Amino acid sequence: MIAPHVHIPFDRLSAHLDLIRERSLNLEIYFPGDVLDKITPADVKKAKKELNHKPSLSFHAPFMDLSPGAVDSLVREATLKRINDILDIAEVLKPRIIVFHSGYEKWRYALKVDWWLEKSLLTWKPVQKRAGAMNVKIAIENIFEDDPSSLKMLMEGVRSPDFGICFDTGHFNLFSKVRLEDWMEALNPHILEIHLHDNDKTSDQHLPVGDGTFDFGKFFYLLKNKNCVHTIEAHSPEKVLRSMESIRRFTRSSAGS
Repeated sequence: MIAPHVHIPFDRLSAHLDLIRERSLNLEIYFPGDVLDKITPADVKKAKKELNHKPSLSFHAPFMDLSPGAVDSLVREATLKRINDILDIAEVLKPRIIVFHSGYEKWRYALKVDWWLEKSLLTWKPVQKRAGAMNVKIAIENIFEDDPSSLKMLMEGVRSPDFGICFDTGHFNLFSKVRLEDWMEALNPHILEIHLHDNDKTSDQHLPVGDGTFDFGKFFYLLKNKNCVHTIEAHSPEKVLRSMESIRRFTRSSAGS
């Protein structure tokens, strides 16, 4: 049975520690920029001690204003600073995977994906090398991409089994202009993690799994890497618990298809 990770910001760990321990939850810990500004090595060691049920961990890196494929070298330098901040924390907490955003938006790059790809490879190849030395995988999440082509190009450019995709169901539902089958055909070999949440296509609502319009039954049927990390991105304890039950239902159904 799947034991999903649950998304939680680092500065909310203490508030939900009792529930986390009681249910032995695996976690995807989010580190926004303002947390990285003030976090200390002692804070990280304290978190490791508090999570004494030894959960499986993944990280979600900061993303606001960051651009791994930035043409401007100073923007890319700032992005690399934040990436390395996260890798420093990973040295202590030992996550399986760290999720990053690609920063690609086709209109920002005037539809010239090669601009973004060239600079992205300058960022991700050394980052992947450092993460790989720690036995940590890197997963790039789909956000505003309306088809999988740019992410597939990035995977083919880095070419590492430790560098892959975090497929986000809610973002696909909101932004994709092509079929789910097209995404799975292009990216299935690279999927290391999935983000599970829902919406009604009007906004990024982070509804519980099954409460919106995304076709989870089809998704779990098409997903080839059944052992990838499953992460719930519903933003309250109640929505997390409802999502867990829905995931069990959908995965049982897909297994019997």
